[in-house]
Amino acid sequence: AMHEGHVVSAQELTEFLQPLFTQNSKNLVLFLQDRLSIDDFTYFSESYGNKNPFQNQVKKLFINLLQEILQSSPSSLVLPAVDCKAIKYLLNFLQESGDWKLTNVTNLSVSQLEVNASNPNLLMVQLQPLGSGLEEISTLEAIAENNKIIGRVTMDLQERGIHFSVIYTAVRPSRISRRTGVVAELRRQLMAAEEEDSLSYPPLNVTTGNNTCILFYASNFSLKASSSVLIDLTNATFVTQSVDISASACSDSNATLSLKYTKPVSGINSLEIRFLMTNKFYEGSARKWSTLDSVEIVQDGDKFAKFNVSAISAPAEYSFHCQLVGTSNLYPARLVPSNDEAKNWDVFISKLQV
Repeated sequence: AMHEGHVVSAQELTEFLQPLFTQNSKNLVLFLQDRLSIDDFTYFSESYGNKNPFQNQVKKLFINLLQEILQSSPSSLVLPAVDCKAIKYLLNFLQESGDWKLTNVTNLSVSQLEVNASNPNLLMVQLQPLGSGLEEISTLEAIAENNKIIGRVTMDLQERGIHFSVIYTAVRPSRISRRTGVVAELRRQLMAAEEEDSLSYPPLNVTTGNNTCILFYASNFSLKASSSVLIDLTNATFVTQSVDISASACSDSNATLSLKYTKPVSGINSLEIRFLMTNKFYEGSARKWSTLDSVEIVQDGDKFAKFNVSAISAPAEYSFHCQLVGTSNLYPARLVPSNDEAKNWDVFISKLQV
């Protein structure tokens, strides 16, 4: 069994693919995109409502095509993290592993696709490249068009009664970023192998009974009140741990990290910061995802500030890791004020892990 966060190597990938060469179906379709990560399915499905790019119209009904393929297949396998080098040599490996007739398929040639079912076929479908990470609408349109191509090819083969297997992958992982100034700083690489920075102090461990409920770490955790009063909570949270976490709570579907500080600075008697999270199963990625939905600040028991959160989610078995999180427009993961009191606060979090 593989440990969580394991990156599938080239050798392991070839072992996973062996059943493709021993089953009755001798037809294989490879859909190759320029970049893709498993969290794209959740992010783009949940963030755009009716504009969900993974929805296809079939006989006046809108269905999630990829989800439908996974559910209707006799067997399926989802690999969250695969070494980019393995994908680079995937086509050569597939060609060498069988006596295939290789057919390169483009969007223009889908309608003229000819398949001789009496011989093994390898159909290589080069999907449209996604737009820049800074051009989200362009990315959305490309994903929607690619989803239509996948639908046309698979439904065409099904209507002909041709049995086939499908691989959907990409040359490299995608990264969801919407701020220009911090792309180089962004380290949200949950699905890629990287060398982690050594932690200068242990994370804050919130437990339920004997079990860990939440792990929280940041190299800098600071607030600024009314654009003038700086409140550095890093030392109190992680070094001396002079913070009250007793109001924190966890369940199968929700979690709240409550951090209470007594007189953190002159003029403030009490300060509570709450991180509100949900845990939900998504059929599109066939796994549970944890999402940080909102952050709340309560000063002196009555001044209540609330922030909505953008782009902070991860598979439940992983941690979310981002270099910069806060209220600045330049940060890749933003805390967006949702009431007037929140406009009086600035939040700065560096190297966040939850």
